[in-house]
Amino acid sequence: MTELDHLILPVKDVQASAKFYAEILGFALEGSDGPFTVVRVTPALTIQLAPWGTQGGDHLAFAMSNAEFEAVFDRVKAVGIEFGDAFDAVGSMKGPGREMGAKGMGKALYFFDPSRHLIEIRTYE
Repeated sequence: MTELDHLILPVKDVQASAKFYAEILGFALEGSDGPFTVVRVTPALTIQLAPWGTQGGDHLAFAMSNAEFEAVFDRVKAVGIEFGDAFDAVGSMKGPGREMGAKGMGKALYFFDPSRHLIEIRTYE
């Protein structure tokens, strides 16, 4: 089975982004590795935050259990992060929606991190 190993993600403010991933999505900060700030998503996946100028993805999708999905959604709402039920509907404050993902149809919600990277959270449960 192929698994995503890591992503190098360019950010405009490494500290703000690290705080977002730890406090909003509940991921673990693991310190630095050279110029990168390492965020542990799962035992097999990390995000490496880097200053602007480093190539990175423009859509990060995280599959999680329904309980984790609801906990993240609650934190997003609690701090007033704009969200939407589709990738092009962030700010509509509607959702979650239902969309196709790697494992079929699932519940999905979209919002931006502090550097305006599009984040999708989804659950298949």
